[in-house]
Amino acid sequence: MNKKAHRFHWQLGEETSSLRLINAAEDTEILIFILEENIFRIYIKDLNEDPLPTWSVAPGMEDVPYEGRERLDVSPFTNPAYSINQVNDDEYEVLTSRLKLHMKLDSLQFTWYEKQNGSWNEIARDRDTQSYNLDGTLGSGRLHYMKRTSEDMFFGLGEKAGPLNRHGHRYRMQNMDPMGYDPYLTDPLYKHIPFFMTRTKDKQWYGMFYDNLSTSVFDMGKELDNYHGYYRYYHAESGPLDYYMISGRDAAEVVETYSWLTGQTAFFPKWSLGYSGSTMTYTDAPDAQVQMNQFIRDAQAYEIPCHSFQLSSGYTSIDGKRYVFNWNTSKFPDPAAFASHYKEHGVNLCANIKPALLQDHPLYNELQEKGYFVKNREGDEEELVQFWDDLGAYIDFTNPDAVEWWKEKVKEQLLSYGIESTWNDNNEFEIWDGEAKLHGFGNEMKMKDARPVLSLLMTKTSLDAQKEFTPSARPYAITRSGGPGLQRYAQTWSGDNYTSWDSLKYNVLTGIGLSLSGVYNFGHDVGGFAGGAPEPELFIRWIQNGIVHPRFTIHSWNDDGSVNVPWMYPEYIEPIKRLMDFRETLIPYLYQLMKEAHDHYSPMIRPMFYSFSHDEKTFEESYQFMLGEDVLVAPVVEKGVETIGVYLPVNEKGWYDWHTGAYYHSGQTIIVDAPMDRVPLFAQAGSIIPVDSKEDKMQESEQRGYLCFPLQEDGDVQLRHYEDDGASNDYKENVYTINEVNVQTSGADVEVKLHSNGSYDLPYRDVTLYFPGYISGDLVLNGKKQSTQADEYTIPIK
Repeated sequence: MNKKAHRFHWQLGEETSSLRLINAAEDTEILIFILEENIFRIYIKDLNEDPLPTWSVAPGMEDVPYEGRERLDVSPFTNPAYSINQVNDDEYEVLTSRLKLHMKLDSLQFTWYEKQNGSWNEIARDRDTQSYNLDGTLGSGRLHYMKRTSEDMFFGLGEKAGPLNRHGHRYRMQNMDPMGYDPYLTDPLYKHIPFFMTRTKDKQWYGMFYDNLSTSVFDMGKELDNYHGYYRYYHAESGPLDYYMISGRDAAEVVETYSWLTGQTAFFPKWSLGYSGSTMTYTDAPDAQVQMNQFIRDAQAYEIPCHSFQLSSGYTSIDGKRYVFNWNTSKFPDPAAFASHYKEHGVNLCANIKPALLQDHPLYNELQEKGYFVKNREGDEEELVQFWDDLGAYIDFTNPDAVEWWKEKVKEQLLSYGIESTWNDNNEFEIWDGEAKLHGFGNEMKMKDARPVLSLLMTKTSLDAQKEFTPSARPYAITRSGGPGLQRYAQTWSGDNYTSWDSLKYNVLTGIGLSLSGVYNFGHDVGGFAGGAPEPELFIRWIQNGIVHPRFTIHSWNDDGSVNVPWMYPEYIEPIKRLMDFRETLIPYLYQLMKEAHDHYSPMIRPMFYSFSHDEKTFEESYQFMLGEDVLVAPVVEKGVETIGVYLPVNEKGWYDWHTGAYYHSGQTIIVDAPMDRVPLFAQAGSIIPVDSKEDKMQESEQRGYLCFPLQEDGDVQLRHYEDDGASNDYKENVYTINEVNVQTSGADVEVKLHSNGSYDLPYRDVTLYFPGYISGDLVLNGKKQSTQADEYTIPIK
């Protein structure tokens, strides 16, 4: 029994999409929104509470206003019809065709059911004993307790260290800057994403998203109390208890629904998927521009394709400290010429910017007088906090005037010199007085309710400056921190990792956790950011892993003064060069995946169980993952390995070794070579993978190829491959082309038809078709039978 029962008076809400429960004695109301057939929302609030805006919920949107969206606005949803059944005096059911909520009002306990095969099956239930903290008897803050079983599996919660299955662990949501973090133990990290997905003991799926940006705790079964049975809980220090229940037939439906709920993944320029150089060492050097220009010469000399460089903050230094929007002209005598030199070599610059001004910053007094900083709890002056090597104050991005000031500085100090994009760094906004005040766009807010909002708005502001400066160009931004919806504005990474084999290994799982939380465009600092230089074997294995991630950046601030660059070990340059070239080969596939993430909310990187949940072995701990729907990656994450075991998930098609063309039946573990010059990859039979087919990867022009992995049984498969100019916004005006590639298997014969349709003028006239696997019968290409057997064929595109 509960310590204290709560009896509610039932009232229908004024809107057809919601119901309202009111308990006047507790000054509490509960709003129940029926948003979609498989999305319900529970919002528990004080009767007279003025709801905070939401910056997180943006269904199908590319963006939300700076001031956020009205929290009670449900207009973006379909708001389907629903039914209400009264079970008895204290129990009601609310249901759509797919999701049912059973409510016990005397104890305020919610139970959730999903309709499967015509029957209602329970998927989740509040704890039998007190589940909500309506009267404060459970302590301070907002709490929600739910039952669990020992077999439940929990995934998500964004960027977290440790195992992929979160069951039995406790996590804190709070943006922090944990440089050199332990990849298994450290918590919290940089991002605040209060979403998780559950696979129940009965193999059912649902997700829960708490739209609250205050510091919070997710206990996923670490705590045990004899009086309450097995449970898990969510505890927010402040703000609303406002959660979304998402049911799904599988993991993919839950994740993609949540991704849709928080907004579209940004569609960035194609060059953002190329190798991006970076190191703090160069920009910290007294002759930084000389060092940076040497990087270009070295890349040319070693024939390493490079598309961008992330310019670390040393360019802003004064006497060893960093001052955003300042150019140190002793290090960089001519910033415009420097940027132009990089552009001439096809390398786009992404400049590091930080959201705090040190107290001796040349512009500090100006911003202090204008009131652009986050204020202290009294509101009479800025909140001064530790930032890097001194004290400083953070820009308040909920102040419209500060937003405009930031935009102008980005344009004036970066974009006007030829800098292409912004790298929004150190934007965790570590102000620990929760009562510090924000402008709130005219409605004062407290820091404790909005820390990730500042991270999001900083990135949005930087991106908008780029949009305004060059409207025709597709913008690109990077952010280290943020909350739900950061995918709308930026590519990201797992922060300042430490050079170790453990970081290589567990960063894989951290990244998959991000993917299962709606953040798809990410990577890791290849080689490790903090610590010593990586040994050659570790460095090469890290590159192997990095080249199959959307963000591929080699970045470092090594303790020994060394620099992580592809040529740091000249004796190993041959295998590294082959790996860097292979990244170029993959870019068309990665670009296709980024477009699918944008259009269809599908993750670029995903765990094996995402598509093969029928195979229980895919839920076992593994560092293998899927790149898109069809490519299985088996990274080497252990020292001294020459061969590895690769598990091929059960499918109906079988698998091909990408590199050798060998065909394997699914559902088995095979032993394959793991040389230094390639990452073990496998493609599902029936897949067609777009690649860059040019031999000289240093050339800027693109040539197109398709790797065809035919079915082993009769059938046909098709790829609709998206092409555009990769740089402009013309695609929004339908300037793009679709290459349709159809591969049909009939007995031992294979026929390929290729057709192109669209308004974008392709930069190539021929395509190369590759057949890694042996074809024993006839091969017909666009109606023409081939007289000889070969691994590749060049045919004109129609």
